[in-house]
Amino acid sequence: MTLRSYLWGIRISAFLSVATWLAVVYNIDPEETGLAGQALFYVSFFLALAGIFILFLTWIRRKILGKEWISAHLGMSFRQGVLLSFLASALLVFQSFRILTWWDGLLLVAGIFIIELYFLSK
Repeated sequence: MTLRSYLWGIRISAFLSVATWLAVVYNIDPEETGLAGQALFYVSFFLALAGIFILFLTWIRRKILGKEWISAHLGMSFRQGVLLSFLASALLVFQSFRILTWWDGLLLVAGIFIIELYFLSK
């Protein structure tokens, strides 16, 4: 698979994920659907943010590093995009349960940072 087809696949997936998330936001009442509606919201939110972050980080790396980066840093953009979307989704879940405080958020950020440092050291 070429880089161009990979990026188009991510663009289409991100567009579909954002459209799904917007459909969930506008059409599903979380009080009526209960846990299933909330799960749909959080999963679609995670997938939409993951696609957006992956595309954004890929664009940033392409602008900074140029064409040489393609094969070496594409996996890094994917991993960091997924970790950032997990961070945002976890913060949103914490807020929905009313347990988000500044130190909980900071611990979550530190945990994601440690996971990224582990992958960077390998």
